Amino acid sequence: MGLLKLRRLLVLRILGLLIGVTTAAGGSGNCGFPAVYNFGDSNSDTGGISAAFNAIQPPNGETFFRRPSGRACDGRLIVDFIDRTSTSINRIARPQEFSKALYTFDIGQNDLAYGYQHSSEEQVRASIPDIINTFSEAVQQLYKEGARYFWVHNTGPIGCLPYSILYNKSPDNRDSNGCVESQNEVSREFNRQLKSRLLKLGKKLPLARIIHIDMYSAKYLLISKAKTQGFVKNPVKFCCGSYYGYHIDCGKREVVNGTVYGNPCKDPSRHISWDGIHYSEAANLWIANHILNGSFSDPPLPIDKACQAPRYA
Repeated sequence: MGLLKLRRLLVLRILGLLIGVTTAAGGSGNCGFPAVYNFGDSNSDTGGISAAFNAIQPPNGETFFRRPSGRACDGRLIVDFIDRTSTSINRIARPQEFSKALYTFDIGQNDLAYGYQHSSEEQVRASIPDIINTFSEAVQQLYKEGARYFWVHNTGPIGCLPYSILYNKSPDNRDSNGCVESQNEVSREFNRQLKSRLLKLGKKLPLARIIHIDMYSAKYLLISKAKTQGFVKNPVKFCCGSYYGYHIDCGKREVVNGTVYGNPCKDPSRHISWDGIHYSEAANLWIANHILNGSFSDPPLPIDKACQAPRYA
């Protein structure tokens, strides 16, 4: 998703906020958030992109929902596990609860990936400040509407996505896990600028409680330990869709010389990548279990204590 689409998506999400649409599910936590509002790309989208642009097709959703659920995944996303921290049960949040809700952000990957498809790595790197500015504007707008608690994921190692690896053939541009090193460096630069901006936002928005989550490190740790955690080690292996010269989207099947391409694998739980771009439910659960306890948070607080984050100002 490009920057223009991101801006449109953020506008749609803010409109959703203003009319009180919530994705919160059952559960409880020390902070007792009455709702969780998610702002993210396709890694954390639970149906907005599917409804607004292209409908998610089978076999997406097959392992948990048993049908497409608007998620680019075989099952649940990280945000689905975050929702369990809310005290609200799939009801519409009330306006007086906006300032008590948790606002989660998971952006960056789609903007960077879109840039790689249409421009050079140097141009992608040069676009980072504009992306960060758009994110900052969205946070400030939400703050004006009453948002106070922010849980912000940085972007993951885009160079470790099978899609990225398959389209970057140079063996000299690989790290020890087979990932595209130059693309991961751009992700790290994005994350450096994001963290710097969060520090500035914390000082500018005196009532905000902002927690930064190092999603890059959590995802890279999973990829590094794939085999010992029960996943296949091959970094270009993904479950749904196929690759025989070009990438076939999950849900699309083609027959070439009598061979059917695009059918999902038999056991998605053994794959980190669901479709070459998005993570499987098993990977999302592993990551959620490692980030929600505060192990990758700054300040180091679990999500159910996010309301206790210190103020920057």
